[in-house]
Amino acid sequence: MCGIAGFITAEPLDAFEMESRVRSMADRLFQRGPDDSGAWVHAEVGIALGFRRLAVNDLSEAGHQPMKSASGRYVIIFNGEIYNFLELSVLLETLGYKFRGHSDTEVLIAAIEKWGLESALGRAAGMFAFALWDREERLLHLVRDRVGIKPLYYGWSGSTFLFGSELKALRGNPAFVPEIDPDAVALQLRHRCVPQPYSIYRGIKKLPPGTIFSIRSSQSRISGSGSSRAYWSATEVIERGNETPFSGSDQDAIEQLDALLGSVVSQHMIGDVPTGAFLSGGVDSSTVVSLMQAQTNRPIKTFSVGFHENGYNEAQYAKLVATQLGTDHTEVYLTPTETLEVIPRLPTLFDEPFSDSSQIPTFLVSALARRDVIVSLSGDGGDELFGGYNRHVLGPRLWKILERIPKFARRRLATMIQKTPSTLWNRTCSFVLPVVPTDFRLHALRGETQKLEGLLMARSIDEFYKALISSWMHPEEVVSEPAVSAAVFSTLSERTKLHDFTLRMMYFDLITYLPDDVLTKVDRASMSVGLEARVPLLDHRVVEFAARIPLQMKIRNGRGKWVLRKVMSRHIPQTQSERPKMGFSIPLGAWLRGPLRDWAEGLLGENRLRREGHFRSEPIRRLWADHLTGRSEGGDLLWTVLMFEAWLQHWTREDRYVSPVRPRLRDCAVTAIPFGHANRSV
Repeated sequence: MCGIAGFITAEPLDAFEMESRVRSMADRLFQRGPDDSGAWVHAEVGIALGFRRLAVNDLSEAGHQPMKSASGRYVIIFNGEIYNFLELSVLLETLGYKFRGHSDTEVLIAAIEKWGLESALGRAAGMFAFALWDREERLLHLVRDRVGIKPLYYGWSGSTFLFGSELKALRGNPAFVPEIDPDAVALQLRHRCVPQPYSIYRGIKKLPPGTIFSIRSSQSRISGSGSSRAYWSATEVIERGNETPFSGSDQDAIEQLDALLGSVVSQHMIGDVPTGAFLSGGVDSSTVVSLMQAQTNRPIKTFSVGFHENGYNEAQYAKLVATQLGTDHTEVYLTPTETLEVIPRLPTLFDEPFSDSSQIPTFLVSALARRDVIVSLSGDGGDELFGGYNRHVLGPRLWKILERIPKFARRRLATMIQKTPSTLWNRTCSFVLPVVPTDFRLHALRGETQKLEGLLMARSIDEFYKALISSWMHPEEVVSEPAVSAAVFSTLSERTKLHDFTLRMMYFDLITYLPDDVLTKVDRASMSVGLEARVPLLDHRVVEFAARIPLQMKIRNGRGKWVLRKVMSRHIPQTQSERPKMGFSIPLGAWLRGPLRDWAEGLLGENRLRREGHFRSEPIRRLWADHLTGRSEGGDLLWTVLMFEAWLQHWTREDRYVSPVRPRLRDCAVTAIPFGHANRSV
């Protein structure tokens, strides 16, 4: 796992200056690759490639990058892993190729030279973002993996074309002039992140998953030049799976999924460094860990974090699974003090405004794991592929009910709910929920009065979904400059032929929420401490098989992930798969009223908001006052503004780079759990 950066310029720069600039770009990605660095420059053409390496496969010099192909035609900088590289290397050796080392990067560039770029990508299974320079054609290709596990930004600044794993790399080039995009600000308020293809800066984009972007050196000075093409389409995979579904029995599906996941997990465990896994105790991570443990006689190292606050702690479930499987488990229980210390680092770790508050525990469990391992497997992706979110189960039922209610009645009810104080609403939920059937308990909507208003006023299933996943329902009313915040949804609705509401939601989650929020969070949190996080459930072979599994095998009897639960129950007791779903969250609302209050007030000051000019101060100050008094529960909404303000404060200081500091957890209340294996202390 690594960090990549580079540029093509029309400026008359000599090789020394070009190398200096590209190394400056790459060095800002030090946390992604602390083990090695490299640069390659062709001054005549004006191209420079920079690299930072986290050594996982082939720790020798043979894995150094930038790497040339055997013929010298291609030069590559590669961030990621090719999980089936051993199979590909055997095939290439039978065709006469002689490898110098045993890195997956060398295998990939050999495959490209042998079969061509798109054919090689079709054969490769992995997570990656890479740049490939074709010296013969003077053509640069930027490539991102099929589901968007690894990031890649690109764009123009004057006569320079820039790209990199993170925006901080682009800031390392003196040609880059950052300009905040108000549309992106509005989108961040709604989505808690800036969705692709947008970035927070005008002129800079995120490369969409499954895409190749190609540009000739002669085109680089022309903004908007180059061309994009998809080599793999999630839309086509989902629609094809829906048209030609899996035709076997329930047992056939369970057995085939179990075998496929076992094979994929086995490949994801390959590496020359210590490997472990995140374990929350939920279905997804428990399934991955159980399959890992089934393939080795040594106890897998597993890691989890917990909170002392009721309703936010999954560590107890992780401990149960670890005990049952016999893993070498370490957990840390965090207090607000340790957790709050992370917040000042967030703008550096997520160098674009990002406000999914689960970023904090994700970072902390990554820091915990990095003490013992270099690679950690994660269970992300199970919800999107197998219908695991509450909205997948409850959304269609609620929509059917709402459709029967006249619009004027819904409007009146929405107004009444909006005027109900959050404290009263929460007390009402606490009183009513115990007598409501389990399938209809809306735990996720406690305090979400604005979201309920949006649900009641939805005119279509797509608007209903938009309300379900939105933070600010009307961000265009909060940002100062005119902005269009619904562009993502309007284009999505046109891209799919799926009509079933649940399938549409799962599709939207797979191509938006997953890469833009979940995978961004995991990538930045893990790479910030030099940890490689792998997500076997999102291997494209699993995605393609899951797309063929009928919906009734995913959601059954009011529960999501039915077939995945059955796979898990083959390895650990089924009782563990029946517990309610929990989110990986923190008690944000209470902390903003308590230990975070002074920090938040400093960022939400009226004079500050007006001076910076990105937000209208009135609605934000009103929400902040209502939250402090308990009249409304505005933690989620306020967090989106706070994360933007914290990011802005950090990156608008003098243009200097602050080297990231490795987190220290020695002061946390840590519990080591040996489970019969060698005692471990933290």
